[in-house]
Amino acid sequence: MMSAMSEERIRDVILDSIADGVFTVDGEWRITSFNRAAEEITGVARERALGQRCFEVFQASICQTHCALRDTMDTGRRRVDQRIDILNSRGEKLPVSISTSVLRDELGRPVGGVETFRDLSALELLRKEIDHSYTFHDIISKNHRMRRILETLPDLAVVDSTILIEGPTGSGKELVARAVHNLSRRAARPYVAVNCGALPDTLLESELFGYRKGAFTDAKKDKPGRFARAEGGTLFLDEISDISTALQVKLLRVLQEKEYEPLGGTVPVKSNVRVIAATNKPLAEQVARGVFREDLFYRLNVVRITLPPLADRREDIPLLISHFIRQLNAELGKRVESISAEAMAELMRHSFPGNVRELQNIVERAVVLCRGTQIDLENLPPELLDAPPPRANCSTATQSPLSESEAATILLALRQQGGHRGKAAALLGIDKSTLWRKMKKHQISFP
Repeated sequence: MMSAMSEERIRDVILDSIADGVFTVDGEWRITSFNRAAEEITGVARERALGQRCFEVFQASICQTHCALRDTMDTGRRRVDQRIDILNSRGEKLPVSISTSVLRDELGRPVGGVETFRDLSALELLRKEIDHSYTFHDIISKNHRMRRILETLPDLAVVDSTILIEGPTGSGKELVARAVHNLSRRAARPYVAVNCGALPDTLLESELFGYRKGAFTDAKKDKPGRFARAEGGTLFLDEISDISTALQVKLLRVLQEKEYEPLGGTVPVKSNVRVIAATNKPLAEQVARGVFREDLFYRLNVVRITLPPLADRREDIPLLISHFIRQLNAELGKRVESISAEAMAELMRHSFPGNVRELQNIVERAVVLCRGTQIDLENLPPELLDAPPPRANCSTATQSPLSESEAATILLALRQQGGHRGKAAALLGIDKSTLWRKMKKHQISFP
């Protein structure tokens, strides 16, 4: 009978009924309780765990440096849903979400700590599937405008038509150019890029077309230009709007006649190069102002791709942040695992005049400065935190990007489980009633 049960037995029954793993420690960090879910997630038997120090059982990524439970017991601040990695009994890395609290006696004195943890393996698999489904040749996007553009790239790659890519600085124009090259029959040949705005006109001409020995004082020998280096492949001309009218004429000849003359040369050189040009200024406006040749514009504008700014595709920000964190961890040897909700919210409200490149730089700074496993507000640039909120844009989605990410995860779980709500809820680690509520919130209907 219940009345005959000891308080300790009642506590164990309650803890074993909880789906999340739960353990408690005393002041010496020795485990004093370890529920059934903790056994199942870690593969460690309760009898073996009891009396052991918690870091000996979990071998978590933060145990030795930034222990969340130690911080909570030292400061009294609770941690909620912090993502970390632990090692299970087979030595396999397991992603979990942890929450911590202080245990106090009847007088309010701290006597230990309690930590709950939830297995995120299923959610990690879902996240990877979502990331994969939104990744196309290093271009990451779930935005409908970007997805439509990406769907056309295989068709554009099979022909040699000149492509003009328009979009603001940092929006990913060269990534699109590389994707077209890699999808084309020219993929085994060189991909050569040149920033037309970075060189003065005289240097740019020799850089593009090369020169012959004796063409000028320091021309001691022949030097091939970018067109020669890209022979059989693709030449990407960035900031094409910055070249002079005189150089525009020579570029037009290459596009029309498929030949050019190196500086100091007298014999035309045949060219088999696909040209992809890019600009952050609408070329049609440059033509109207008389600073760009109309005939060259029409030769470049066979196929035009216009990339939206990041401010118009905010649903991509969480995807891009996750991608950059993983990339930077590998490059810098860091162990950053997540970004706090507050930091994410701050990035979601930023206007990003520098677009994806600016976001990448912000994340790199945050990863470098982050001493723990989670990027927080203190890791973001001060000028970003002081900036006024962006003005509402009628072209942005009415639903928040974070909500869209949640909706996408739910849809993928339902699809994997054939529409079975109970199995989908179990996969997501939530109650069936919670799943129903979220489906109603996102207006998800799944057969």
